[in-house]
Amino acid sequence: MQVMTQRQLFLQHNAQTSEAPLCFEVSKASGVYLFDQTGKAHLDLIGGISVCNVGHGNQQVMDAIKRQVDHYLHVMVYGEVIQSPQVQYAAALAAHLPENLQSIYFTNSGAEAVEGAMKLAKRATGKSKMISFKESYHGSTQGALSVMGSEYWKQAFRPLLPDIYQFEYNDNDVLDCIDDNTACLILEPVQAEAGVRIPDIQWLQKIRKKCNETGCLLIFDEIQTGFGRTGSLFRFKEIEVVPDILLLGKALGGGMPMGAFISSNETMKVLTHHPLLGHITTFGGHPVCCAAGLAAFNFLLTETLTNDIPSKEALFQALLIHPAIRNVSSCGLLIAVHFDNFEVNKRIIDRCIEKGVFTDWFLFADNAMRIAPPLIISEEQIKTACHIILEAINEITC
Repeated sequence: MQVMTQRQLFLQHNAQTSEAPLCFEVSKASGVYLFDQTGKAHLDLIGGISVCNVGHGNQQVMDAIKRQVDHYLHVMVYGEVIQSPQVQYAAALAAHLPENLQSIYFTNSGAEAVEGAMKLAKRATGKSKMISFKESYHGSTQGALSVMGSEYWKQAFRPLLPDIYQFEYNDNDVLDCIDDNTACLILEPVQAEAGVRIPDIQWLQKIRKKCNETGCLLIFDEIQTGFGRTGSLFRFKEIEVVPDILLLGKALGGGMPMGAFISSNETMKVLTHHPLLGHITTFGGHPVCCAAGLAAFNFLLTETLTNDIPSKEALFQALLIHPAIRNVSSCGLLIAVHFDNFEVNKRIIDRCIEKGVFTDWFLFADNAMRIAPPLIISEEQIKTACHIILEAINEITC
């Protein structure tokens, strides 16, 4: 009997989400590099979609995982027994968050964090109306999909949740929609999948003020922007607009699957009654994930990775200059390189991968190349990556 290759097995038994999957076969990952099945190193400019902020195979993270594995894996559903990794990580996060964000509910993913936050807002306010923004991304589960900002991704799965109102990002019309019947307004403090779109700070301040006046809970989705990605520990700290509920994911687990929704102790208590167990999860806050996440968080803090983000962002901006590049939008090491259209972008991306730079595109800005590398990337590695990108552009467009 003929033995099937990894690629054949992948295509036959792993559920596919596109008709032409990339089929990049990873054999190893270390630091800012991915190694394919031939052993060739590729500079990783995706970082697991903003997951691997402290690098692949970070030794402190790996050591923490190994220590925790020696103690215990899953023992009981989240929130019912005291498990040191959960407690220690929650306390560490809370120490770097304001007074109204001290109660942390760990989940399995960012999408589940969105779901939990939506339930929390409805339960805490007794209201159902929700507001979100076009070209926002909050996850693929049905509740998260309901507040996602693209009809292309939603239309095949309707009907979704009712009473959702959507507006353009930076549009003042949303202020009139926030009223006494609104449970929550959810937004990304930087729209990542829209091609790195930054909101006007005064607009966010107006939203914060209107939410205060009406009792609407303001939810910040920092699943992509958290943990140093934009140059501060969390984006809301830079803009000095504090949400009522904070959503985390991606880099939260240091490479392990994790999410969290965070609010005040008073608000979170509504999930303890009417009904009891208002939100439950079997594997959320898994002890190994918490151990890994805490190690990554401590590494991020002790190595002060955020200090170098502005200079690294500036270096990318300075080097990525070419007639075919229409714009480079960035917020820290969340960068979008815009071309004329998807076809040109995709050909450049494919050539970059051939030449040893691993990257992709944005869901709502498919003409833009994604650059979101591990935060440990060096200036020399940035120069190498940009050199290869420019070479690929020349080979495709000239």
